[in-house]
Amino acid sequence: MVKLGTGLPEHLICTDQRAFKEFLLGAEQLGYDYVTMGDHILGADVSVRPDWAPYQGKPPLFDHRNPWLEPLVMWGYMAALTTKIEFATGILVAPQRQAALLAKQAAQADILSGGRVWFVLSAGWNDVEYEGLGVNFADRGKILEEQMILMRQLWTQDVVTYHGKFHTLNAVGINPLPIQRPIPLWMGGQSKPAMRRVGQLADGWYPSYPFFEPDKMYEDLATVHEFARGVGRDPSSIGIVGTVFFEDTRFERPSGAQRRPDTLDECVEYAGWWKKFGATKYTVSCPWAKMSPEDIVKKTSGGNAGVEQHLRALEEFKRAVGPDF
Repeated sequence: MVKLGTGLPEHLICTDQRAFKEFLLGAEQLGYDYVTMGDHILGADVSVRPDWAPYQGKPPLFDHRNPWLEPLVMWGYMAALTTKIEFATGILVAPQRQAALLAKQAAQADILSGGRVWFVLSAGWNDVEYEGLGVNFADRGKILEEQMILMRQLWTQDVVTYHGKFHTLNAVGINPLPIQRPIPLWMGGQSKPAMRRVGQLADGWYPSYPFFEPDKMYEDLATVHEFARGVGRDPSSIGIVGTVFFEDTRFERPSGAQRRPDTLDECVEYAGWWKKFGATKYTVSCPWAKMSPEDIVKKTSGGNAGVEQHLRALEEFKRAVGPDF
């Protein structure tokens, strides 16, 4: 069985607490297994920085006007509202955060939720955030690797001593420890360094590409598995999160890329492809209802207008994919 989740439409909900609660409880009532949240602490004013092109030489998809909720803070609130649904990041830019504090916050959220949190981590692309938070952008990948090792120690050991290049802890520990020991750490990314980190360190992989290219994805999955075998890991122990990739118009579509699914039937068929690919989790977006991520990010905050539509679309997908997915 594949666990089904969906992304929190935070750009649509923004600060409407009633809409947030309605969506979260609605997703749980529909039987979805998890809900994901994005993560950006700072957005740049692109009108002041017109030549800023941080994402592989391309301009960003969002700026300071797009709302992003802070996951760790929201998880405490979400834990009080719900009983079953899991909370995940999709993704969290971990290296711009202080590792021991992140481990402490995550442990607390895990306790409050009864062990219902997990992370997808990434090194990120937004140098503005790193600059504003006082972290060297060039070091982000190496920082992330140390963080994963260190946080797992803090979540599983009463006392930790750790001496790395970016972190130093001398006979200290967090208390209380989380329920999950350790909290699952998945990773996003499809660069060669990211795939190496997935294979060597992560509990699962959250691939995210500008376009859907099955051949490339199989090739990259083989690379992840090769890195896993290189450190003595069983590749089958690494989970996979699938989702509908939106077509990133900042890039030219490759010749081997397939068109994004747009109808409900196409999305169900697409989810089936992910299951065959080995996905253990699948994050549902709803392009047939104009509720895919790129549709929502373009909307201004509309309160709970659109939440009911979104929940209806999620119900349609759950019914169409069937109970045995």
